[in-house]
Amino acid sequence: MRYALVTGGGRGIGRAVCLKLASQGWNILINYASNAAKAQETLSAVLSCGVKGELLPFDVTDAEAVDDAVRGWQEAHPEDVIAALVNNAGVRDDNLLIWLEPAAWQKVLSTTLDGFYNVTRAVLQPMLLSKFGRIVNMASLSGLKGLPGQTNYSAAKGGLIAATKALAQEVARKKVTVNAVAPGFIRTDMVDGLDETELRRNIPAARFGEPEEVAALVAFLVSEEAGYITGECIGIDGGLY
Repeated sequence: MRYALVTGGGRGIGRAVCLKLASQGWNILINYASNAAKAQETLSAVLSCGVKGELLPFDVTDAEAVDDAVRGWQEAHPEDVIAALVNNAGVRDDNLLIWLEPAAWQKVLSTTLDGFYNVTRAVLQPMLLSKFGRIVNMASLSGLKGLPGQTNYSAAKGGLIAATKALAQEVARKKVTVNAVAPGFIRTDMVDGLDETELRRNIPAARFGEPEEVAALVAFLVSEEAGYITGECIGIDGGLY
C-alpha cells in the first residue's frame, strides 16, 4: 500500500497537498512539528476522503527524530511503502542582511536544507528498492530570482532547487523522480503581514495564488503520468518572474 508523506502537512500549502493527494487515492502521512490541533484537523479531512491517514510528528531539522519516526512507521507497516515525499516544511524570518541575526539565518536554512536531507535520506532506500518514487520539494520564487529582505530564504530555496537537480540524476534509473515547485505569493499564513494590494500590482495575474493551485501541480508530479519529468523546478507565480 502506497503512502505519501507531507512534511509541514497540517496547514497552508501542506494541508492542501494532503487533501488533494487523498482525493486521488493516496494514503497520507501528515508530518508536523508543533501544531497538533491543525494536523488533527487535516487528518480528519483526509480520512473523510476514504483513504488511510496517520500523523507522523517530528522536527525535520532533528535527524535522529526523523530516523526514529520513519523507522518506527516502517516497522509497523512492513507491507507498505512511502512512495511519495513532499518536502514542504519551511519557515520565513525576513530582514535585510545587515540586520539578520545568525539564529534567523540558521533557522531558515536548517528547516529547508537539513529538513530536505534528513527526511529524503530516511525514505529514499525503499523507493529505490521498489523502483518507484516521487519526491517533490517546495521551493519558492525567492529561490529562483532572490527577493530583498529574504537573503536567508532565497539561499535556502536556491540550495533546495540545486539539490533537486542533483538528486534527480542520481535516482532516475530506479524510476524515482525528483522535482521542485516554486510558488510565488500564495494565500497562506506565510504571507501574513505583506502588503497584498501593493504586491498585486507587480503580478501579471493581478492576484495571489491559492494553496489548492499549488497542490494540483504537486499531485500531477507524484502521479504515474509524470514519470518522465525529473530534475525540474516549476514556477507557480502568476507570471511574476
